[in-house]
Amino acid sequence: MLYLTLFISAFISATLLPSSSEVVLITMITQAKANIWLLWCAATLGNVLGSCVNYWLGTQVLRFKNKKWFPVSAKGLEKAQDQFNKYGVYSLLFAWLPIVGDPLTVIGGIFKVRFSVFLLLVTLGKGARYLAVIALAIGIDKIT
Repeated sequence: MLYLTLFISAFISATLLPSSSEVVLITMITQAKANIWLLWCAATLGNVLGSCVNYWLGTQVLRFKNKKWFPVSAKGLEKAQDQFNKYGVYSLLFAWLPIVGDPLTVIGGIFKVRFSVFLLLVTLGKGARYLAVIALAIGIDKIT
């Protein structure tokens, strides 16, 4: 149940909904007798799958771009594509960042980044972020 809770928290954190899986992870590290690597796997997997939902939403969102209620103008989409092209697909390594990370994964879907590339880059970035959180929580010297 511990790992499932962390998985769900990480999944929600990766979507556009507000949540903080890092706090859940740190709490579990400091208060529970849990396997650190299983916690890392649960957090990383949940967060990456949440980003995959964002990617999928991005692949679907342009169907609605001509609707009056669509929240982004054609000019806004063009600006987003210019920014994404400027920084390249490798900007997906920063999908773990607060505020900009979740929209980055949606943009990856909108601009049809090859899914295997998306998955690799997002997994590397998010896995490294959770490893850093664990290192800070338990001390870098205790990871090995």
